Amino acid sequence: MNEALIISNIILWVVVIALTILLFAVTRQVGILHERVAPAGALQPTSGPKIGEITEEIRTTSLQGNSVLIGGTQEKENASLVLFISPTCPVCKELVPTAKSLAKAELNQMRLFFASDGEDLKQHKNYIHDLEIEDYPYLVSEALGMYYQVSKLPFAVLIDGNGILRSKGLVNTREHLESLIESMNTGIATVQEYVASKSESVKPKTKLSAAENMS
Repeated sequence: MNEALIISNIILWVVVIALTILLFAVTRQVGILHERVAPAGALQPTSGPKIGEITEEIRTTSLQGNSVLIGGTQEKENASLVLFISPTCPVCKELVPTAKSLAKAELNQMRLFFASDGEDLKQHKNYIHDLEIEDYPYLVSEALGMYYQVSKLPFAVLIDGNGILRSKGLVNTREHLESLIESMNTGIATVQEYVASKSESVKPKTKLSAAENMS
């Protein structure tokens, strides 16, 4: 009886140790994958104004009745983040609080605008009330969407204080929105471009040719 108990305890400890080793191995692999997987940036379309170009000045009126100027060479104090949304877009509704949070985190260095189109102004007014974004300029402008070639939502553009387009793209998550801000801060158009540049910088240097060694 005692021998059976001792054997069962030994087997149990062997199983526990094996599971511990297996868990350690899995954790290590997860860490390696996390390092190798590139961060997901906003999907940047090829149509519309290009990154680094001076944007066209578009003047419109917000749904709140205020005159708003987007883009152009007229110098502005802050960068402008324009998030294109729609009352019929479920992802947009989830992303709006994230956009508000990021705008506040920038410590007044970035102004947040919401943009949409459509003729049903009552629907838009109810929309901004439901999302609690009455304090942010809400632009109902077809011209704005056409200029930036917005075909899918939610879509965002980030313009610096000099009217230069710093980043743009289809944004579905907080990570996508953050990638736009990082693109502006680093001066690199996309996160993918940044990852590629980092990969190039860590590549081992090739051996010098015989002629180069002799020189």
